[in-house]
Amino acid sequence: MVDSAVIRVSAVVLRDTTGAVLTVRKRGTARFMFPGGKPEPGESALQTAIRECREELQLELDPAQLEPRGDYRAVAANEDGFDVEAAVFVRSAPVDRATLSPAAEIAELRWQPLDGSVLPPDLAPLTECVLPESI
Repeated sequence: MVDSAVIRVSAVVLRDTTGAVLTVRKRGTARFMFPGGKPEPGESALQTAIRECREELQLELDPAQLEPRGDYRAVAANEDGFDVEAAVFVRSAPVDRATLSPAAEIAELRWQPLDGSVLPPDLAPLTECVLPESI
């Protein structure tokens, strides 16, 4: 039986050379999350991650540099009454900040340092679940 209250997505953890993690805010929303999104028909989780980063950040990812982190479930940030279930991937190589450009539905990019400081209150629940494990 399909759980209709679950939105399935792929998400990608991207780090810069300092170890900070990229979060994005989609237009019309207030929460920051990892880049990623919903699969198209017939698309694998990895293919979705690669396509979404191309569309949202104009970043071409090499599948060999993406390591599966795991599947996570949390309350959806922007869809009331839904959970989000994400296949999360981590890029093994750092990203040059200057090469990223918000595109498609992305309104803003923000780098989250992982220096032990308090996480901002406007992170999506899924992002909060994954970030402690990214340290």
